[in-house]
Amino acid sequence: MTDNLTDLIRSWDGTGVITRYDSPTETWIFICLHDDSLGPCTGGTRMKVYASPAEGLRDAMRLAAGMTAKWAGIGMAAGGGKAVLAVPRVFEGEERRGLLGRYGALIETLGGSFHTGEDLGTTTEDMRFLAEATHFVHGFDPDTDEKIDPSPYTARGVLAAIQAGLAQTFSSADPAGRTILIQGTGNVGRELAGLLARAGATLLLSDIDTARAEDLAQNLGAQSVAPDEVYTTACDVYAPCAVGATLTAETIPQLACRIVAGSANNQLEEPADAERLARRDILYVPDFITNSGGAMAFGLLSQGAKPGEELFAQIDGIGELVTAVLGEAAESGESPLAAAERRVQETLEQARADHFGSGADEG
Repeated sequence: MTDNLTDLIRSWDGTGVITRYDSPTETWIFICLHDDSLGPCTGGTRMKVYASPAEGLRDAMRLAAGMTAKWAGIGMAAGGGKAVLAVPRVFEGEERRGLLGRYGALIETLGGSFHTGEDLGTTTEDMRFLAEATHFVHGFDPDTDEKIDPSPYTARGVLAAIQAGLAQTFSSADPAGRTILIQGTGNVGRELAGLLARAGATLLLSDIDTARAEDLAQNLGAQSVAPDEVYTTACDVYAPCAVGATLTAETIPQLACRIVAGSANNQLEEPADAERLARRDILYVPDFITNSGGAMAFGLLSQGAKPGEELFAQIDGIGELVTAVLGEAAESGESPLAAAERRVQETLEQARADHFGSGADEG
């Protein structure tokens, strides 16, 4: 695996990479624009300590490609993009605000080619501050102009995906009585746990911050699971809601679940992992559809939707999309990932054809 920035950029199939080194904080800023066929490149801003700048760039590239699939998968008018702030340490106070201000100024120079929101390592408060430096921060209430937390919408979409997976596997979408293991009890995992607890599911919760998982488990009447026991713990649904690449050639043989559906991005370490899951008769609901609720909410807000129950009801439509993808996969004898990726490519190809067709007509 290359640790060279130029080699990574040379090998990437995206539209472009904007790179800046922020000297005051010794932070590498990477904005990756993957595909704008459907609209301006849009994706969150991740702030994280990486082993090397190349690791940060690789993460941004992978996540940007994932956003292309996510937007196309749900048919929203946005393109795939992602930003990574590869920091040497976690910043607070004036250092953090200074970095965000300079990063926001960089986004503003792109003139709308990149729109962003919060992601791993950034907060709603960070986005409020970032919006003082650039117009291109999404997810604000159209009435109050307050920044909206995407976590409840993402969790609602994951719930809809889990219900669709349950219906496919057990002929009932009802989570009541089903054992669901949530790996990662951060913002989305916590919201999802609350939804599932109210639906009557038997919850197992795990987090590298074991105290956080144990506290939430106690509050919800759930059981905590040690991080090193996640893959071997028997459950109906494994919901990865933390880091990506948890589904690998090493972990898949250990899994004791029937369904995988969670909010983490890039859950498969490599595409072949989808086939490994299929061979074990484990239903994998593609992550870029499962976790699209927050992105969908922000897309709908930008079109004038109002936050609240009406927006949640639209997010529930993710369940219908998952049902269609799973049905196509079963009918064609392919993995759900292959069926979902075919939908993505068809959507992108149609958008490109429409674009060039309209251009030809104008000429």
